[in-house]
Amino acid sequence: MRIKSVEFAGAIGQLGQAQPEPVSGLRQVAFSGRSNVGKSSLINRLLGRTRTAIARVSQEPGKTQEINFYFVRADPGDFCLVDLPGYGYAKVPKALRDRWQPLIHGYLSKSTELAGVVQLIDMRTGPTPEDLRSVDYLAELGIPVLFALTKADKLTKTERATAFAKAVKKLEIDPDQAIPFSAPKGDGREELLETLGSLLFPETAEADGDAPAAE
Repeated sequence: MRIKSVEFAGAIGQLGQAQPEPVSGLRQVAFSGRSNVGKSSLINRLLGRTRTAIARVSQEPGKTQEINFYFVRADPGDFCLVDLPGYGYAKVPKALRDRWQPLIHGYLSKSTELAGVVQLIDMRTGPTPEDLRSVDYLAELGIPVLFALTKADKLTKTERATAFAKAVKKLEIDPDQAIPFSAPKGDGREELLETLGSLLFPETAEADGDAPAAE
């Protein structure tokens, strides 16, 4: 899949709020992960916006407090990238966390255009209990999941191989369902784009003889 352009379409911060009009009817893929897992950096690298970031990168975790929608023009088709609030950051006020949970559940359980979720896992630490709960929750909803193992550049080649094997085992998935990713270097970008293309546009993938690697 080739990214042509991207623009911020809008956000929702309350349960029942309508999705932004620019992305109405577009196929969607959502990105989920712990606060400080590198989600904004991954999104910027994936969309080719490393110089002029479109997803805000903050040194303080928990800054994404709404569900953000991005209108992506791409080949073989346009789609919507959805950035979900990060979880697992203790300093986020409880009242705010309590507001996020029904908001995120409402989106994930009711969005008819959602093709799947990219679950981000910090490759250095491996899946945390919060990550595993997120994965189980997505499985309960029947949502296809692809795994991006972030911050791969922080590990040596040998460490990456070991961390990858451990993550795959702990997540109980096939190796082709997980992609090591480095936002600074761009490692994993093309593989993730290709897999997302298969997930979002399976009719194109079938014509090319490919199949999506999602759980």
